[in-house]
Amino acid sequence: MKFAVIVEKDEDGIYVASVPDLPGCHTQAKTLDQLTKRIKEAITVYLEVEAVKPKEGIELVGLQLVEVTTNLACDRSQPEK
Repeated sequence: MKFAVIVEKDEDGIYVASVPDLPGCHTQAKTLDQLTKRIKEAITVYLEVEAVKPKEGIELVGLQLVEVTTNLACDRSQPEK
């Protein structure tokens, strides 16, 4: 079985992986090699514990970062009132 995995790098330099088709299936590691091993383990355990049948026929086409400009003068450091 193949799964799309989203990989991000947090502010501390730690890699974080999540599987969109398996809610709550995620892990983290210091290197990409460790992350790959850990996410495979997480997927296996998830499928065993949840006893779910993953969606078939979903194919990851790509990932694109999109930048948008807004006219909002929003300072996120201040709490909303």
